Amino acid sequence: MSSSTSVEQKSDPYTVREGGATPPPTSWRTRIRYLGPSVVISGAIVGSGEMILTSTLGAAAGFVLLWWVLLSCWIKSLIQAELARYTLVSGDTYVRAMNRLPFRIRIGRGHVSFAVAIALIALVPGLLGMGGIIGGAGQALTLLVPEVPATLAAGVLAVITIAVLTTGSYRLLEKVMLPLVLVFTGATLVCAILMQGTEFAVTRAELASGFTFSFPPEFIVAAMAVYGYTGVNSAETSAYQYWCVEKGYPNFIGRSDAPGWEARARGWIRVMQTDVWVTLVLLTCATVPFYLLGAGVLKKLGKEPDGLETISMLSEMFTQTLGPWSLWLFGVGAFCILFSTMFSFIGGEARYIPDYIMELGYLKRQNVDARRVWIRGYCAVVPIFCFVVYMWIQNPRLLITISSLVAGMLLPIQSGAVLWLQKNRMDPRVRPGRGIRAGIWAIFLVELALAGLVIRYVVVEPFLN
Repeated sequence: MSSSTSVEQKSDPYTVREGGATPPPTSWRTRIRYLGPSVVISGAIVGSGEMILTSTLGAAAGFVLLWWVLLSCWIKSLIQAELARYTLVSGDTYVRAMNRLPFRIRIGRGHVSFAVAIALIALVPGLLGMGGIIGGAGQALTLLVPEVPATLAAGVLAVITIAVLTTGSYRLLEKVMLPLVLVFTGATLVCAILMQGTEFAVTRAELASGFTFSFPPEFIVAAMAVYGYTGVNSAETSAYQYWCVEKGYPNFIGRSDAPGWEARARGWIRVMQTDVWVTLVLLTCATVPFYLLGAGVLKKLGKEPDGLETISMLSEMFTQTLGPWSLWLFGVGAFCILFSTMFSFIGGEARYIPDYIMELGYLKRQNVDARRVWIRGYCAVVPIFCFVVYMWIQNPRLLITISSLVAGMLLPIQSGAVLWLQKNRMDPRVRPGRGIRAGIWAIFLVELALAGLVIRYVVVEPFLN
């Protein structure tokens, strides 16, 4: 890493502060104490994409796209980890890293890269998806308390979200996320297992059909939406970098010109990689059961969740397998999934909003207090905006699908950015090996092709027709 990068680390007290270097844990037991970003990001990962989009894809296609769901879960975690590797050792935040990329244009008082410009445009579709999530959470709450209208419930949840997130506390968010993640992961796993004792039990032939690697073209838009929002999507990958910063990983490594930097860097990278593996296990355990329930129950019932009945139709995955009593179980699980997604998504996105303002030249990077003000201000305004979106379009599946397709098109930008940053700006002492770089290249090319398919089937063909 160049000496200029070391100076840049020192000038950003949000990421690396003087005297913060800490030896990394050397055992699995001590490493667990430093995990945490995975818990917060899991609140966003295992959410609307899994419960609504994945279940709906299963209801439409049956078991044949099980391989696709697994691919969507696993393929993006490598990009999450490798982008975090750069964040940890460089002292850059996510937006600042993306603004290192070439092809710059002038916006505001500064010049930003094309990646930052595109991400700014994509903020609006992302908030549409949050409108669907807050509406879905309201619908889930009405399953538990039918007397409360879904719109009123969504409004109350928006206010609660503001009250929690405006504290600006990472530790509070971490404590809120942990029980919610455990509740909804456990509920879906139990339901999928107990489904085997009902008329909806999955046969070996049905399960085997999920690995024939067929891709029926009539499901391409739904499948692309699942890929965009299932697993670690583009917004969650970017938010993860900030949770790593607030957990203290870059600060524990310290400046690159300090003694023992390489050993500390490698040690804390291993901690981060363990954290990513925890995320991968959590999202797989929660995603696959939703797809199996959608394919095993809703497909056989001939139902595809949509509109105001989205959550109530999804509840039949539980009530048809466990009995009417499980409506409460599903209601609690669905509420936990969607409410935790609101927390982690808005809390994560709020972290990189100040960075956009800094890169546009309207805020000094050294002003950490102003960063906190912007984070809290964003958390206070966005939940209300998302509630208004849901009041305008009361269809969670539609709103989430729009957001997920846009998120899918941003993925090749992130994987391409990882390749460029590792080659041009990462300290060669901690660069990944050739095998990992080959994997990143493969993911980049796959995601580039998928983004092209989204543009063709969602933008070009409807326009021509």
